[in-house]
Amino acid sequence: MGLNRYILYVSSELYSFVRLGTEMTKISARKRTWGWLFFDWASQPYHTLLVTFVFGPFFAATAAEYYLGQGLESETAKAQAQSVWSLCLTLTGLIIGFGAPIFGALADITGRRMPWVAGFSLMYFTGAFCLWFMDPAGSNMWWMLISFGFGFIGAEYALIFVNSQLPSLANGDNAGKLSGSGFAFGYLGGVISLFIMLLLFVEQANGKTLIGLSPAFGLDAEAREGTRFVGPFTAVWFAVFMVPYFLWVRDGEATGTKGSLGAALALVVQSVRNLRHRGSLAAYLGSSMLYRDALNGLYAFGGVYAGLVLDWSITSIGIFGIIAAISASLFSWLGGQADARLGPKPVIIAAILVLALVCLIIVNMTRETLFGLPLAPGSTLPDTIFFGCGVLIGGFGGILQAASRTLMVRHTDPELATESFGLYGLSGRATAFLAPALIGVATTITGSARLGITPVIGLFLLGLILLIWVRAEGDQD
Repeated sequence: MGLNRYILYVSSELYSFVRLGTEMTKISARKRTWGWLFFDWASQPYHTLLVTFVFGPFFAATAAEYYLGQGLESETAKAQAQSVWSLCLTLTGLIIGFGAPIFGALADITGRRMPWVAGFSLMYFTGAFCLWFMDPAGSNMWWMLISFGFGFIGAEYALIFVNSQLPSLANGDNAGKLSGSGFAFGYLGGVISLFIMLLLFVEQANGKTLIGLSPAFGLDAEAREGTRFVGPFTAVWFAVFMVPYFLWVRDGEATGTKGSLGAALALVVQSVRNLRHRGSLAAYLGSSMLYRDALNGLYAFGGVYAGLVLDWSITSIGIFGIIAAISASLFSWLGGQADARLGPKPVIIAAILVLALVCLIIVNMTRETLFGLPLAPGSTLPDTIFFGCGVLIGGFGGILQAASRTLMVRHTDPELATESFGLYGLSGRATAFLAPALIGVATTITGSARLGITPVIGLFLLGLILLIWVRAEGDQD
């Protein structure tokens, strides 16, 4: 039995077991909605703790020290560390992008999504947990990148299936509010998980946590066990808070049709061909492909930038992350209200403009200068500005994701929701390698981790241009 079939079999049995305990109980719409919201709460720490604010910067710092030990100069070592991180995100982006619509089509053919969510949840848990074994000396950094990528693929695939359930929970009038509430709830979970990591586990240079304690559970600060605990912590958090989702969210009736790879590929090909008759959807998928890629690049390299360019510690980056996540939670909720009043398209346009401006500021700031103007030695202005940028990145990034999901609902046939969101996943991941790859190339050419962020600005602006051809009300008709 192949690995993918084994994972699907185990997850199907797990889901069936969970369902047995509640199948005789009528599940209210309110519970189904809360179960759906809990996925965001459970899964967000992979992005908050692992991608952006704890493991990502920790890996970059470890890789930089490793390359310094190999004889590279400081700036070259930092650029190489950023290039390695971008390579991991590039490869995982390719896998996610091209697999998403196929898995989505299989789910639509069979009418079953939940076993897939369970299987990808196992990938999430396994990949995150194994990050505990990261060697602070960098000897196994490639194995840790594989583990991180394995869990990240599981997280992103599961998200596609969960997103596809939104049309069954909300209509076009309230989908914006529910989508915004989901991201707000998720970011709140990210904030709380980050608080716990900083207060109880992540060690500073003095071996103590942010509140002056030794890492909990007797973890060895010298071996960076407090920071490495972010992997198991993220895994356990996910396992615990996915329980409401599996208890309260249900598939519709199965179609009774047996899925096959050939049938799924045929359905995907037909869906892509049909885009020539759906100009608004085609333009939207192209636009979101670019601007979501830019946003993911900004998330993936924001903490790395703070560590490599501004020389922040993991704790400082974590505090930055708390501020960004709190603003993301608040702004996502406010964005959902604006979405309900104005529609998702103007909200998306405003968010892109703000994020492009933030990138422009980041690229033109160093410890010594701001837009070419010299700063006083030891100036804290770059730190203050970057904290402000963190508020805007978190806030408007959350708004952009929530409104994008709503606009996709307006372009989605409820009968083919998973296939449609598979295409949405494809558009968000087919070029997910692009931002990391362009950042890696720009970093290599310039030899600067700061200037390596420049391509993100271009991706935001190209996505903005394509929105011209997107109908604000969608094209379900």
